[in-house]
Amino acid sequence: MTAFTGTRPLLRVALRQDARNIAPWVMLISVLSASSILAYSWIFPDAADRAKLAATLGGNPALALIFGPARDLTTADGFNAWRAGALGAFFAGLMGILIVVRNSRADEDSGQAELLASGVLGRQARLAVAVLMAAAASVALGVVCFLLTIACGGAVVPSLILSATFTASGLMFAGVAAIAAQLGSDARTANSIAVAALGICYVIRGYLDSSNTPDWTSWTTPLGWLSRTRPATDNNPLPLLAALALTIVLVLAGFALHSRRDYGLGMIAPRAGAARGGATANVWGLAVRLHRGALASWMIAFVGLGLIFGNLATSLGSVLGDNPAAAKVLAAGATGPAALTFGFLVTILQIVGIIAAVTGVQVALRIYAEEVDYRVEPLLAGALRRQMYLASNAAVAFAAPAVALTVAGTALGVVAASRDSSISAGDVVTQALVTIPAVWTLVALAFAAVGAAPSRRLVGWLGVVATFGLTLLGPTFNLPGWALDISPLRHVPNVTATAPDWAGLGWLAGIAALFLAVAFTGFRRRDIV
Repeated sequence: MTAFTGTRPLLRVALRQDARNIAPWVMLISVLSASSILAYSWIFPDAADRAKLAATLGGNPALALIFGPARDLTTADGFNAWRAGALGAFFAGLMGILIVVRNSRADEDSGQAELLASGVLGRQARLAVAVLMAAAASVALGVVCFLLTIACGGAVVPSLILSATFTASGLMFAGVAAIAAQLGSDARTANSIAVAALGICYVIRGYLDSSNTPDWTSWTTPLGWLSRTRPATDNNPLPLLAALALTIVLVLAGFALHSRRDYGLGMIAPRAGAARGGATANVWGLAVRLHRGALASWMIAFVGLGLIFGNLATSLGSVLGDNPAAAKVLAAGATGPAALTFGFLVTILQIVGIIAAVTGVQVALRIYAEEVDYRVEPLLAGALRRQMYLASNAAVAFAAPAVALTVAGTALGVVAASRDSSISAGDVVTQALVTIPAVWTLVALAFAAVGAAPSRRLVGWLGVVATFGLTLLGPTFNLPGWALDISPLRHVPNVTATAPDWAGLGWLAGIAALFLAVAFTGFRRRDIV
């Protein structure tokens, strides 16, 4: 028997079982690309509209943070490369991470791996299956995306290069996950390590694309390698070879670590538990303890975001002043360097708010994950009431994004004020604070879904995604006011305005309270898994 004995039959079974989890990723990323081709000709039918689009987005550094630089917006394929390129690569990498960890380390946590190991199965077979599944999913993504994009009118070569970047991203971060699965003490830790690596690469790529750094700096992050393919302009496939080489190195490193790791343990050993329950002896302390590691990592990330964005923001007054179209979208038409810079800071805080909402939504969805793992029912079997259990998690979910926004806003304000005397750190922090109610609305939506109808829990993520699209792209695409008003961030006032409209914050608080009422009522009445 070799180290890979049993890989083929196990791969067939695993693919059949995991197909339902993989297919949505493949289709959603493919639709992201195809819809860009369709939307371009529909929303921007003539040359004048396309020229206006290029003038608006070409000088918008806030959008470059998310989507990368807009190199050619006069063609549908250039628009597709901008709108879908960076985001598609990010989600493809996330897909690869989740597939590898779910089919390797998570099976050890659940006990399925031990059951399989009792048969004729080599030591490296399970990791090989997980990596092969991620590779198959990445290749399938590239093929489906390519075919769907050209079916919707995309050119062959740009569509092929763009789809190949998605495949390359999935492969690279599958390799990252193969290593993380050996380092983490459990599947959740492994996911956190791998997703953190993906997030760091994405933020570095965004910062480099938004600032005037030398062209060679894009080689400092793997996602920057993919952007160097420049679909629809240069159509350069050579950076994909570097991505393939990195994939091979990462996967080999993952197998090497796996051969030296004890079954059920990680290379990074967890700390021993306390002799006494301490703060975790009550439900409030337990809620904090369950989310402590993830929240600490998020807080460090938000400090970094504040420092990076604060450094970037103060250099944009002249850029926005020379581009009235970008100023209209980015800074609400503000005039003057100080107003334009603060308008950009407002946009940055909106982006930070969307990211902060992710922390709260994660806490909400963790409630259902704990149910599925049968950890909630024993707690409720005693004197603990359902409302108290949900309230303890809600307290963490609402406090986390509030602290995150405050931390990021403080770092952003301090850096911006130190570099630009026209910016007040107090105004930036205040703007961050008034953004919190909008973020709480998204968190409350997730709680309403988990509390009342956990089968619809993806509504929480849909709220974040919809807010992202409406806030950043809605004004550019001239969406009607009623559509833009769906985004809770739309109702956050600019605190430096002559007469800020504070009424929107009251509406947001009321909507959040309504969602929470639905969550608590539904959780009290529904069955626990």
